[in-house]
Amino acid sequence: MEIFTYMKEYDYEQLVFCQDEQSGLKAIIAIHDTTLGPALGGTRMWTYDSEEAAIEDALRLAKGMTYKNAAAGLNLGGGKTVIIGDPKKDKNEEMFRAFGRYIQGLNGRYITAEDVGTTVQDMDTIHSETDYVTGISPAFGSSGNPSPVTAYGVYRGMKAAAKEGFGTDSLDGKTVAVQGVGNVAFNLCRHLHEEGANLIVTDINEEAVQRAVEEFGAKAVSTEEIYSVDCDIYAPCALGATINDETIPQLKAKVIAGAANNQLKDTSHGDILHEKGIVYTPDYVINAGGVINVADELHGYNKDRAMKRVEKIYDNVERVFEISRRDNIPTYVAADRLAEERIERMRRSRSQFLQNEHHILSRK
Repeated sequence: MEIFTYMKEYDYEQLVFCQDEQSGLKAIIAIHDTTLGPALGGTRMWTYDSEEAAIEDALRLAKGMTYKNAAAGLNLGGGKTVIIGDPKKDKNEEMFRAFGRYIQGLNGRYITAEDVGTTVQDMDTIHSETDYVTGISPAFGSSGNPSPVTAYGVYRGMKAAAKEGFGTDSLDGKTVAVQGVGNVAFNLCRHLHEEGANLIVTDINEEAVQRAVEEFGAKAVSTEEIYSVDCDIYAPCALGATINDETIPQLKAKVIAGAANNQLKDTSHGDILHEKGIVYTPDYVINAGGVINVADELHGYNKDRAMKRVEKIYDNVERVFEISRRDNIPTYVAADRLAEERIERMRRSRSQFLQNEHHILSRK
């Protein structure tokens, strides 16, 4: 892998390799863009097949956070960390303390949080070495479990998508097919049920399905059936890539809006949805509630303030649809354009400021 060639092609700022022999730490911090502010992105711990695979994952995820944070209206850039190792057996206190010292050494350019394979307890350990970490225990002033907040943001985004697809944002009487009933999706189902939506659910965890059936009167179907059920809205809330060549022909929904990451298996599937007139709500725009919530911790967490910002996911989703109509482009492209336009506006503003400063100094 030609690292500098890759970084130049996608305009990455920094790649940091962190090693601590005593604890076994092998970490890679990728900072994609800090135009809008310091890079914020979680720490993932995973058993990668190779060091190159870990580097590629860190780079890919960091760029994704740049777009997610920009589209969410946050004054934050994008970054990500991957730690090479098995989260079930390779963790130790020394590892995360050593990692915290590396973060501290970046002096605020990168702020981390939990991700796949890491926990609130891990973040607390990092916090013992640095303040540049979010998602820590509430005892330290954190926001706690992000799932309910993420779910509320998805709910708000779904209402905006319904308005685009049906002419009204009311979900009363709408049938929503929810794929996956984990922590985020269960809270989403609660909001939908309270508004009067009809729920169809599936999950590989039968207990989670039964809970949704009992509490919300949901109809349970098999994991294979969820794509073809009669519904108004399909809400992918489990694994990514569920919108693909096999599932698109089965879909009867007019709107797609869910919490899962990387819902499109390939960008071409976003093009197909656009051609079919199916309203697709880009995942990193609608599921940004969690990052919006933890970002508020950087200012001393205030739940009311954070929730007001999460409510604006409705407006962000509407803006994506506006750009899609304006430029006659698929919504996944419009979401990228929303993020890129905001970053470019900041770059121009900063450039103009520096030019003015230079002009003033040259006249002295």
